[in-house]
Amino acid sequence: MKIRKIETFCNEFVGFVRVTAEDGATGWGQVSAYNADITSLILHRQVAPWSLGRDCTDIAGAIDLIPEREHKFPGSYLCRAMTGLDTALWDMAGKRAGKSVCELIGGTPGKLRAYASSMRRDIGARDEADRFLRLRERRGFDAFKFRVGAEYGHDVDEWPGRTEEIVPAVRKALGDKVDLLVDANSAFSPKRAIEVGRMLEANGVGHYEEPCPYWELEQTRSVREALSIDVTGGEQDCYIPIWRHMIEMGAVDIVQPDVCYLGGMVRTLRVAAMAHAAGLPCTPHSANLSMVTLFTMHLLRAIPNAGKYLEFSIEGPDYYPWQEGLFRNSPYDVVDGHVRVTDEPGWGAEIDPAWLEKAAYQASEVAA
Repeated sequence: MKIRKIETFCNEFVGFVRVTAEDGATGWGQVSAYNADITSLILHRQVAPWSLGRDCTDIAGAIDLIPEREHKFPGSYLCRAMTGLDTALWDMAGKRAGKSVCELIGGTPGKLRAYASSMRRDIGARDEADRFLRLRERRGFDAFKFRVGAEYGHDVDEWPGRTEEIVPAVRKALGDKVDLLVDANSAFSPKRAIEVGRMLEANGVGHYEEPCPYWELEQTRSVREALSIDVTGGEQDCYIPIWRHMIEMGAVDIVQPDVCYLGGMVRTLRVAAMAHAAGLPCTPHSANLSMVTLFTMHLLRAIPNAGKYLEFSIEGPDYYPWQEGLFRNSPYDVVDGHVRVTDEPGWGAEIDPAWLEKAAYQASEVAA
């Protein structure tokens, strides 16, 4: 059965994709969040021409063909657009088979432990600790991630002393029975990253994310080699040879691909398999409550080297107003610190028709 039509529904922040086959079967997916209007245009311009008329069931074949045909454009935007096709075709395949995507890729529906992931740097130590305590009480989280340094800060903190204050403050407030993770977002030089890492070790933090500029893999490796804490990274990387190099050179202890940045499930499964062969766990990046977290949930229930938990953003409409109203029934209920992958066919989520009605619309289809 061949692809007949590809439609996008988007605003600046998020873009959903519907793929329709010759027999009328449909599947829903999503391009990567942020600048989704630009990404949706790229999908129609540079993905759809190589996809329309192709076999719906050959997802890997389509995803492998597009970068070859668009070899002059090997960067992030093409991968972000390919994700829309990939994830919509997986949804269609699941609906045809009457199975969840998780089952299609070898997993089983069920629960996943989640960590509460803060996206904020404009928050002080006391306020961050307080909201973690509230989340533990209301939703049962027993793992929390917060930000240190300044994003790409060249060793300058968000404000003087914030990193040194927030790390022990959060540990003291939450006690020793929770897992703590930090994200530096490429904040530090190796020397400063190691200094901060020693403080993290002293406070029982177990996960140190992207300590140095992410493209400087040798810098990240030098930090990993100096510390006992797990050094992690990879969320920004979408080029498979870079992933291969990162894993082979031992730059990180844990890989963190983002399904939407990388180009979809096919490519993320390949990165997870490379990591598994090297003995590395996979704890993907899923930092908002669009469909990326749902894709990651299905992935983690299927791969043999799934990390300890799912990244689950704790930011609501005050921080990410664009997340509101995306789904008719939210797939993101947290109970006792866990989310659940259902056995509903495909992704098991339905986009809210009211949101679709407000979105910018574009379609590409096989000529009559």
